Order: sequence, then C-alpha cells, then structure tokens
Amino acid sequence: MLGFILRRLGVMLATMVALTFIVFSLVNLEPNLRKLALEQGNIRMSDEAIETWLENNGYRRPFLLRYGEWLTNAMTGELGHSTRFRRPVNDVLPERLGYTGILAFWVMATMVPGALIIGVLAGMREGSKTDRSLSIFSIITTATPEYVSGIIFTVIFATWLGWFKGVAKAGDIDFWSFTLPVMTMALYGMGYIARMTRASMTEVMTSQYIRTARLKGLSFPVIVLRHALRNALIAPFTVIMLQFPWLLTGVVIVEKLFNYKGFGWVLVEAADNNDIDLLLACSLVSVAVVIVTQLISDVGYAFLNPRIRVQ
Repeated sequence: MLGFILRRLGVMLATMVALTFIVFSLVNLEPNLRKLALEQGNIRMSDEAIETWLENNGYRRPFLLRYGEWLTNAMTGELGHSTRFRRPVNDVLPERLGYTGILAFWVMATMVPGALIIGVLAGMREGSKTDRSLSIFSIITTATPEYVSGIIFTVIFATWLGWFKGVAKAGDIDFWSFTLPVMTMALYGMGYIARMTRASMTEVMTSQYIRTARLKGLSFPVIVLRHALRNALIAPFTVIMLQFPWLLTGVVIVEKLFNYKGFGWVLVEAADNNDIDLLLACSLVSVAVVIVTQLISDVGYAFLNPRIRVQ
C-alpha cells in the first residue's frame, strides 16, 4: 500500500506540473496579454503603448523563465497579485474557498444520505413500483442541469411562493438564503449516486450469500442491514469522493446564479478580467482537489474491498 501511495504521489506531482504549464500557456497567449494591458491601462491605448506596458510589467520576458518563477513561487505559497481585486491572491482565494467549503459541506450533508437512502430502497426489490419510481426520479434529477433547476426553484420558491431568498450572500448564511443553492446542487448530484447505489444493491441482493441467508430463514430487514448494505456501499464510495471536485468546479453556475461570491464566482471574475495570477491559482487549487480526492478514493476503496488489497 505504501508503494502504491508513493507511486500515485509521483504521478500527482507530474500531472500538476503538466496541467499548470498548459494553463500558464493559455492565459499568456498574445490576445489575453493585450486584453490585460487594455484593462489595466487605457482602453484607447495604441499598439506601442500596449507593448510598452507589457514590457514594463515583465510580460515580454522569456516564457519558460516566467513559468519557472511562477512555479517556484507557487511551491513556496506565493501566488502573486490579483489585478481584479488589487490584492494579493493569498488574501483573496482562501476567503472565497472558505465560503464555497461551507456551501459544499451542506450540499454533501444533504446529497449523500438522501442518495444512499434512495439507492438502497430502489435496489432492495428490483423491478418493484418503488424501484421504478425512485429510478425515474434519479434519472430526472441527473438529466436536469443546475442552471435549469436553479431557475425553476427560484421562480417557484422565491418569486411565486416567497418561501426562500433568490440570492445567497457569502458570509451571511441563513436557512432562507441557503436552501435554494444547496437544493439545486444536491438534487443534481443525488441522482447519479443513487443510481450507482441502486445498481450495487441490486447486484448484492442477487448474490449467493444473500440467497443462503434467506434459506436460513433470516428476516428481510436483517439480510439488508447486516449482510447486503455494507457490501453494497463499497462501489458508491468512489462516486461520492468524485463529487468533491465537482463541488469545487461545478459550483460556478450555482454561485453566479445565486450571487454567492465563493470560489466559483472568483474563478469567473478572474477569467472575465484576465486576472492571470488569480486564474492560475484557481486552476492550481482545482487540479489539486481532483488529484487528492482520486488518491483518497483509490486508497479508501482498497481498504473497503479486501479483494483489491490482495491484488
């Protein structure tokens, strides 16, 4: 297991370097640099003035030298200065990540238990009315994008009924403003986890040891809770872990829709304003979250499934 983790860590580092190089190349393309010069200088700047601005601010230095400096600074925790917020990136990003972390916590607290309950209930008796009804509900929630369900919820629950607020102010969290964004994200991810849980539960309920338990006369609740449930939850574990990267990057639409100024909102602002240092920092955080959660998923799955450990 230790060797496996060390190999994965090496792959993680190589992946992060490669992806940051790609992102650094894209944000430093000539059109982006010209746009940055116009936004930071004067929209009526001439070509000569743009070139002078880029030269004075170090954007005409050799590309590999600039990337090496950025990578070295990033490894020491220095992520540069935000041209959009006029503040160091280290002051902007952690605060916004904290806001998104709060939103992600409540989404996971709502989504995971609900999805597991739906999946287990649907998979206990394959082909029953309960199975068909819950499966249809799961498919509908998965097939409905956040920007569609978010608008529908806002129109119904905020505009027509007036039960909840249509905006969620970061740093000022309450039940009435947080319910709609949490419900929008939770329902979208719930269907996928529920369907995976249902498939795993269905497979377990038709296995040989479950048949043996039935022949021994064990009651159905005992069979489900003591024998089937634990094995059925192994497969959904990986799917649940993969929701963390989605919560970080997929939250962009929901945060813009409900004006919740977290990580997704900052990412959009950085892209719209060509804030190179902030955009690179957001990309670095996103890549790190994806790779770390994949490592945790692989290690956790190996611990939960003895057959994986043997192999």
